[in-house]
Amino acid sequence: MIEEEERAKRRAALRALLLRPLLTAESAPAELMLVRRHQAELRDWLARETGWRLHVDSEAARLFKTAPSLEDDTHPARGKGKEPFGRRRYVLLCLALAVLERADAQTTLGRLAEEVLNASAEPDLAFDFTLDTRPERADLVAVVRILLGWGVLRRVAGEEEAYLSATGDVLYDVRRNVLSVLLTGARGPSTVTAATFEERLAGLADEPVPDSDDLRNQALRRRLTRRLLEDPVVYHADLDDDERAYLVSQRAAIIRRIEEATGLVAEVRAEGIAMVDPDDEVTDVRMPEQHTDGHVTLLVAEFLAGRGQEVTREELRGFVRDAAARHASFWRKGVTEPGAEDELLGIALEKLVALRLVVVLPDRVRALPAIARYALDEPTIREPRRAER
Repeated sequence: MIEEEERAKRRAALRALLLRPLLTAESAPAELMLVRRHQAELRDWLARETGWRLHVDSEAARLFKTAPSLEDDTHPARGKGKEPFGRRRYVLLCLALAVLERADAQTTLGRLAEEVLNASAEPDLAFDFTLDTRPERADLVAVVRILLGWGVLRRVAGEEEAYLSATGDVLYDVRRNVLSVLLTGARGPSTVTAATFEERLAGLADEPVPDSDDLRNQALRRRLTRRLLEDPVVYHADLDDDERAYLVSQRAAIIRRIEEATGLVAEVRAEGIAMVDPDDEVTDVRMPEQHTDGHVTLLVAEFLAGRGQEVTREELRGFVRDAAARHASFWRKGVTEPGAEDELLGIALEKLVALRLVVVLPDRVRALPAIARYALDEPTIREPRRAER
């Protein structure tokens, strides 16, 4: 019983790291305590099965994950209102981290803004940014709030809203122990000499090619395990020939190790594999969800699952428009106004793309095989059994 209890706690620690690769004493004290308690076993499993590093100290735990794909933009950082970060915010985030690396133990939002502004004026950067408008200041505040959430900054006094309205400033502690473990990747940025952005990004994630059969098989196992842990669905069609052959031969062993370590359950179909969380915790995009957006997404998924491989956008707009009319008394206000179906459909498709359930094309939407799990069968009406006389 004690052994099973320890196994459950170790599983909970790994699940916490998969959901939030950076845990701090302020943001997740209970989870950090579990990771610290089981760090040796976690570090061994992660190194063996994924090749990921795990750093643990008294104030933070950092899992250095690597993205399975450099082209996936379906899980962006988001602001306070859940709006996705755009290019300007990502650039500001990088500049803020560079500035904080040289900052004192404490800084203010105003001082940080000035130093970011100076850094953005570097000739090689060619980044047009000022603090003259409220939207630009709001972008910087969104970045600061991300850093607060990560634990890189700790608010000492003041509020960001005061800075936005130009009525005050904010004082922060700079937590260098957290800042120092943010950067992840197979190589240090200073060692990458490629010229274009795409080549430099690929260089950051580039890993050495194994030179023996055993090491190549180890690399295949790690790549596949990473994808099964990170991607909502792993389709056989998206794997190269070596990955596909290895997964076919070693599927049972790989799945068993993941299930034992994480509590995820494999859903295996002819087209691929999805590691499903029965508790609906280890995910940043839930399906289904409550409220209007969640209901719309579920209805669109059911519609696509029952209509075949591709549906035009116009068909989907009409479907959402009709659904809004049927459910208007339960959904939020304004869903039946002209054009509201475009916003609702956009939200639904964004979630379905992130879950690898659809591909959005310019004028149509293609359903992917895993969306079949949301198909509904026609109800079966059985004749009532007659009582024997």
